[in-house]
Amino acid sequence: MTLPFSDRGFGAFMFDMDGTILSSIASTERVWTAWAIKHGLDVESFLPTIHGVRAYETIRRLNLPGVDVMTEVEELTQAEFDDIEGIEPILGAAHFLNALPVERWAIVTSAPRRLALRRLEAAGLPVPPIMVTGEDVANGKPAPDCFLLGAQRLGHKAEDCLVFEDAPAGIRAAEAAGAQVLVITATHNHAGGTPHPSIPGYGALTPRLDGTSRLTLARLAALQDAGA
Repeated sequence: MTLPFSDRGFGAFMFDMDGTILSSIASTERVWTAWAIKHGLDVESFLPTIHGVRAYETIRRLNLPGVDVMTEVEELTQAEFDDIEGIEPILGAAHFLNALPVERWAIVTSAPRRLALRRLEAAGLPVPPIMVTGEDVANGKPAPDCFLLGAQRLGHKAEDCLVFEDAPAGIRAAEAAGAQVLVITATHNHAGGTPHPSIPGYGALTPRLDGTSRLTLARLAALQDAGA
């Protein structure tokens, strides 16, 4: 695997959650499949549209007659909260995140906060002090608001951050914010065709601070071979 961004460091890292540091695709698609059938939607064409986007935007853009968007969002959130079967970390994510200085990374997710915390716990992943969730912004992905807010809370410019993403909406949001993007392809390759580097997971990588306290990506095997 070619080491991405081997020639530069960053002020901070920002991570999407679902599909990027953990896999909740089975749970998510079970819940949304039931919802789509209930509303007479074509499941096969509908499911690819839900990833990386807030439930509110997903439902609103359908313009379904007689549907109260917020009521549906609350019911869907509860159903996803109750269904955590099969949620697991992306390969190497726990080690990678735990190796980061806590003040230098954030989770930026379209999920509501309580659902995000539930899934992180189910996956056994750390919860950083800084999280941006679906309730924190007026405009969800692909708008850049979430990553701009994440960068602000981290104390860095978005242009000085590396965003880890998996879905087109999140990738476009990161691009619009001016951040660099690393695409995670572990659960699905919705990001096909983007110009950004990609990795299947974190198993071969570890974060490292360089001599000027910049966050860089290092090859795990190389550090082990060097006795680091």
